[in-house]
Amino acid sequence: MNIDSIQNGIVIDHITAGRGMRLYELLHLDELDCSVAIIKNVTSQKMGKKDIIKIDSDVDINMDVIGFVDPQATVNIIREGERADKRCIEMPRELVNVIRCKNPRCITTTEQELDHVFRLTDRENKYTAVSTAKRKQKG
Repeated sequence: MNIDSIQNGIVIDHITAGRGMRLYELLHLDELDCSVAIIKNVTSQKMGKKDIIKIDSDVDINMDVIGFVDPQATVNIIREGERADKRCIEMPRELVNVIRCKNPRCITTTEQELDHVFRLTDRENKYTAVSTAKRKQKG
């Protein structure tokens, strides 16, 4: 298999094997007008297996989404074919409108104008079912 190197863009590396597609979906990478490669189950000395996402464009991506899906992932910024920056990701303290509450009786299910806000309450158990509804700011 041959995946070309990128000249200017982003490489999301060290994604836990099997989580690459979830990141692809939550980051809305299907909406980009550039090449995006998802490489699944790559052999890794550190992790055994891992996923990698290569984006062949310098776009803004939501680091909180990456931290939510896989806080061990790293983000490499590529400029002129060289790694210009490497960022380690942490779990975000708050997620707004990234995921939806699964509780069918949650107020955000019936009140469409409310933001879906999740707060990190326990690093071990990740995000508990604490959702706070906030009305979206108008104007």
